[in-house]
Amino acid sequence: MKKVLLISVLLLGVITLNAQVTKKNVDKKATTTEEPVEKKPEITFEKTVYDYGQIYVGDNGESLFKFRNTGTADLILTNCSSSCGCTVPEWPRTPIAPGATAEIKVKYNTGRMGAINKQVYVDSNTGQRVILTITGNVSPKPTEAVPENTNNNMIQTK
Repeated sequence: MKKVLLISVLLLGVITLNAQVTKKNVDKKATTTEEPVEKKPEITFEKTVYDYGQIYVGDNGESLFKFRNTGTADLILTNCSSSCGCTVPEWPRTPIAPGATAEIKVKYNTGRMGAINKQVYVDSNTGQRVILTITGNVSPKPTEAVPENTNNNMIQTK
């Protein structure tokens, strides 16, 4: 009887110890198994508004919008479109690596006089649209005036 009791106590002890070791291994696996971090691109512009100020008909209407891929995956610009045919964007067609910089060039037709308030819509694989804005005013070129003759002395002939 003592032997049966002794064997039972030993068996119970082994089962208890095994259960604790198994639980520690499960906990260890749970803490070391990390969720995979999803790689995503992110676009960050230095500025989203370009102000030409006062410019004249025929002046250079180019502006640059510099940006950086601050994400962890390649950034791909899928489309850039403008709110008007007088504004033409040019953008990189190749992927921009994480940490890399690039720029979008916007050309405004300065043959049109008046206030400028145009938008460029930037679509990319970030899933969010960015709106860039150009502002300013186009005036006619000032005319060069011929200097006036301020000499009032008349030549007198005898």
